[in-house]
Amino acid sequence: MVDSSGRDERIETVAVLADPVRRRLYDAVLASVDGLSREQAAESAGVPVHSARFHLDKLADAGLLAVDERRLSGRSGPGAGRPAKVYHRTRDAVSVSVPARHYDLVGSVFAAAVERSLAGEDLAVALADEAHAAGRDDGARLTTSESRAREEDRAAEVLAARGYAPYETAEGVRLRNCPFDALATEHTALVCGVNRDYVGGVVEGLGCRHLDAVLDPGEDRCCVRISRAR
Repeated sequence: MVDSSGRDERIETVAVLADPVRRRLYDAVLASVDGLSREQAAESAGVPVHSARFHLDKLADAGLLAVDERRLSGRSGPGAGRPAKVYHRTRDAVSVSVPARHYDLVGSVFAAAVERSLAGEDLAVALADEAHAAGRDDGARLTTSESRAREEDRAAEVLAARGYAPYETAEGVRLRNCPFDALATEHTALVCGVNRDYVGGVVEGLGCRHLDAVLDPGEDRCCVRISRAR
């Protein structure tokens, strides 16, 4: 049971994101790997720097962003310039369900699989099939990129719309957020399998012939990674 003070504090924290400019800045920081300075966040979100400064500090005060100082030039010593504030995501961002969770998706997948199992099909097979089919449908339906765009970019676009917060690394496209976080905590193997089959379906639905969805769990990220097919 959550006491009223904890509930009110969480509501106030989420309410900080009600401002559309603030939400754009927050999403820009969330999408970065190493954090963003005020100027970088302002450019990414398309807002004036003076406005970005105010909203980023509000997000930091609410505990939604962490702040450190860094010389963006990468140099040190005389002439390197003053350190700049750099804003990062925090674990609190996940605990208040931002990006949005999509339990409707996993719920529909589970429901369809259970219906098939009641008709005599193996539940595990039905679940994998339904998750893959849902991903395939989203891949065909949600993408807005032109077909000549990089396969990684097209896959990332669809998965961003589903709340996975993708980002690219040398190992492929990693997913910073699990849209089914609460379920994954209690039923890790089951939900990770659904994630893998869903992301694999997205890749197929997009017609990405050179990508694979593989399990690659790690702390503070989704258990699935998109990599170049062997």
